Amino acid sequence: MASENIVAALDIGTTKITVLVAEMDENDGIYVIGHGISNAEGMRRGVVVDMEKAVRSIGKAVEDAQMVSGTEIDAVTVSIAGEHIRSINSHGVIQVSHSDNEITASDVKRAIEAARTVAIPVDREIIHVIPQNFTVDAQSEIRDPIGMTGVRLELEAHIVTASISTAKNVYRAMERCNLEINHMVLEALALSQVTLNDNDMENGIIIVDIGGDLTNLSMFYEGAVRHTAVVTLGSRNVTNDIAIGLRTPLSKAEDLKIAHGSALINQVDPEEMIMVTSADGRSSREISRNVLASIIEPRMEEILSLVLKEIRQANIKDMLTGGMILTGGGALLPGTVQLAENIFDMPVRCGTINEIEHVPDEINDLRYFTALGLLVYGFSNDPDGTGRRMKVKGMLKKFENWISKQF
Repeated sequence: MASENIVAALDIGTTKITVLVAEMDENDGIYVIGHGISNAEGMRRGVVVDMEKAVRSIGKAVEDAQMVSGTEIDAVTVSIAGEHIRSINSHGVIQVSHSDNEITASDVKRAIEAARTVAIPVDREIIHVIPQNFTVDAQSEIRDPIGMTGVRLELEAHIVTASISTAKNVYRAMERCNLEINHMVLEALALSQVTLNDNDMENGIIIVDIGGDLTNLSMFYEGAVRHTAVVTLGSRNVTNDIAIGLRTPLSKAEDLKIAHGSALINQVDPEEMIMVTSADGRSSREISRNVLASIIEPRMEEILSLVLKEIRQANIKDMLTGGMILTGGGALLPGTVQLAENIFDMPVRCGTINEIEHVPDEINDLRYFTALGLLVYGFSNDPDGTGRRMKVKGMLKKFENWISKQF
């Protein structure tokens, strides 16, 4: 086991912390071998607001993943998201360095560094420089210029920046948990690793991830990221509306949303009745399921309308010939796909997993796609191409201790 190729991923969501461990076999197949999930205490909208609680939440998810996988986790590929994320497109230009004018990997690296020189505020740092296309002399729209001949190499790139303080707090939390960060990855980029195929990347498609407090969107076209943005509403807003509208506790509102909710009123039988617990938790009353849907639909429509507004402002709607992919827990609500099709007037589908051979049933849904994408990113961006070799020592005893705590 100690010689197997293993990576770990840590997704810092707005409602939960997810840690996954996976191994890669000799045929490059990826298998999830362990997972741990905890409530995202100490976090708000993807940002650390209480370090002690955040460290405990992360530590619990890591401990559970270690016990299930039998692997000691000492490094992770971690997600970053939130309303502090900003993105811009940049341009870099260099002169080809070799006397025979053949473009090499070092020239591409210098072009990327040139694109990084874009002016950004002092309180922000660059977390990704994502190449979109290259131009060699007068020839444009080149995907990979290595091996070509030219004098001038230009690069169009998508620059993603984060708040320095926010990123530092994530690093500090990882440090407190004795974890090294192999990669810090934009959530949208992680999602693309497992939800998009080559045709999607070429044709133009947008991923809309409806999380707890935030909805992230990312647009891909001609093989590259073209636009990323964040809407500061999510599925927890729907839960809050239910709690207020039906005068029921938040926990009961969440249960109602999951068990009986719908994003479209016309998909619900008005004769179907459901029980609602009162705010004091002592009594219940019966209401039509239609009433619940009438609370959910306006909020889901608002969230998706804000996404549409962002798409229009970015002037990218005509590029989205591949339509839209929905991910995140909010997309699990029945009727969400149909509502999105009505609002966006384009094909919409829920995401499906690519690139991973085996995913346990309990994490094989839209809520865990980001964490799964982080695994693929971790393997594909390892310097050795083999995945990080993690330590396995004394795990049997730790597993016994964990079992005793749980049961």
